[in-house]
Amino acid sequence: MPHDRSEIELAVSRYCDLRRRIEDPGEAASWADLADLFTEDAVYIDPAWGRIEGREEIRAFMHDSMVGLDDWRFPIEFTAIEGDDVVIKWTQILPGTDATGGVRTQSGFSRLIYAGDGRFRYEEDLLNMTHVMEDLAATGFQVPAGFHFPPAEPDRDVSIEPRRAG
Repeated sequence: MPHDRSEIELAVSRYCDLRRRIEDPGEAASWADLADLFTEDAVYIDPAWGRIEGREEIRAFMHDSMVGLDDWRFPIEFTAIEGDDVVIKWTQILPGTDATGGVRTQSGFSRLIYAGDGRFRYEEDLLNMTHVMEDLAATGFQVPAGFHFPPAEPDRDVSIEPRRAG
């Protein structure tokens, strides 16, 4: 039985608000703060980094994966809720422009599963990494100091349930 829709809407609103505050230079929020919105045993799937399990592992991933990407933007276009499932449509906007002066963007989606008590137990981000790599080349992206590369062979298991024991 899904949770009460108003409870899920409130959790989604908190999630989206935090995402907006993360991108606001006047706020003290960071990507790692998103981990607080997940259960202890949550699963997070990233298109480049693969599967991450556990709130503290998600916190570390959020920090490590965003080092040097402070000027990247990820505005949210809309959200949709069906039962405990949430879809968030967002855009990734790269800094700089290509040779024609155009801004490079990619379309992204996140699927979250609500777990209750204001927290999510699963997030899977979908983004075409081929487009990302093409756009990085087109804008002349230079790897910033402190940048962390994703693993060479990320775990591609997208199953919802955590695999490790609690």
